[in-house]
Amino acid sequence: DRTAPQVSIELGNAAQMLEPGIFEVSIKVTVTSKIEDKTVFLVEVTQAGIFQIRNVPEENLELIAGITCPNILFPYAREAVSDLVVRAGFPPVLLNPINFEALFAQQKQQQAEAPATH
Repeated sequence: DRTAPQVSIELGNAAQMLEPGIFEVSIKVTVTSKIEDKTVFLVEVTQAGIFQIRNVPEENLELIAGITCPNILFPYAREAVSDLVVRAGFPPVLLNPINFEALFAQQKQQQAEAPATH
């Protein structure tokens, strides 16, 4: 009688301006598979890209770096996770599509609710 592993997924993303109009955007995916309190496997992938964003109003840059760029990177991170897990001899882990718009809105809300520290 084998217990099915519990798979948890953590996702994070970051963006930084390298120079005006040039951004490095990365997404980090951590997939952990556990049976009870024993870790079966842990895969962590960071997929990054350099994006040139020009002729966009300043107020839209954050949206593009936080939503559009991660959407472009995600399929590559998804493939890397799947490939690593299968190569290690485990059943495939296919990550569901991520709604980066909702994730971005959630991060903004958390930042707004966080007490300002001075």
